Amino acid sequence: MPGIPYDEDELPAIISEIVSTYDEVSKINHLGDRPLPSRERVVEIIQGLKEILYPGYFGRRHFTRENIAFHIGDRIYQVARVLSEQIYLSILHECRRTQAECEHCEALAAETSAALLHRIPEIRRLLEGDVQAAYDGDPAARSLDEIIFSYPGLEAITVYRIAHVLWELKVPLLPRIMTEIAHSATGIDIHPGARIGRHFFIDHGTGVVIGETTEIGDRVRMYHGVTLGAKSVPMGEKANEVRGKKRHPTIQDDVTIYPGATLLGGDTVIGRGSTIGGNVWLTHSVPPNSIVMIGDPGLVVQEKQSPGKEKAVPSGPRGRRASRR
Repeated sequence: MPGIPYDEDELPAIISEIVSTYDEVSKINHLGDRPLPSRERVVEIIQGLKEILYPGYFGRRHFTRENIAFHIGDRIYQVARVLSEQIYLSILHECRRTQAECEHCEALAAETSAALLHRIPEIRRLLEGDVQAAYDGDPAARSLDEIIFSYPGLEAITVYRIAHVLWELKVPLLPRIMTEIAHSATGIDIHPGARIGRHFFIDHGTGVVIGETTEIGDRVRMYHGVTLGAKSVPMGEKANEVRGKKRHPTIQDDVTIYPGATLLGGDTVIGRGSTIGGNVWLTHSVPPNSIVMIGDPGLVVQEKQSPGKEKAVPSGPRGRRASRR
């Protein structure tokens, strides 16, 4: 099919007009001599690490006890090279941004990459608990394989577990890029700075938000639409006053949070063993073993009328009330 014609004579003027904005609108340019980390390369890192974390499920298959060391070893070498490169670009950018000296960025990137890889066994142990928590918490799950292959909650948690280690290692940019890639894929937004314990399960997951300073204990389960967020923060320069401070809730062990619940504030602590009902808005702490729910406003159930014989529904709760439990 022939291309749609356009006026080639007009393009130079358009180019000039756009380029002229690069001085005026300068805060969203990166015109330095060093490239930023690459989102595409970060996706490659995530895929490579998933092959290492879940051998036999992603990427190369048909592993055996005899060949796994060779194949996984080859993958680790590949991931280490790309990971070191992207950590280096992240550190280098931060040095340029803060005008700090950057004499040892390459060595630091290599050390940091190795530090993450050294923690793969720890991450695998955590993820095994997360997979088991999903199986134990969801009767619809038929196998652990189904969860590893297809559950968006586990996908988001997997990327978070990797990114959180990089966050602890004080790598700039890269952890946020990782968790935002997972956010785009799953609809689950977990800040890499959040602290999340063992056996964590997010069921369904779409719309879940977990803020930077959130602390979550062991064996916590939550459903779609849950927000663990901050209260309103000041705008402009005053925002720096709360930057890095505790702004998000603490969820203790064995808590269940149902869909649509919103929990806000750094002083909000949900006591161990509590259950937070759906659509609850909570900005204060609750003691252990609490049940928090919205009071039943009383439903009205009425019989449908035949077409053309509808009766006007009087104001007020007339008709048969749904039973309260």
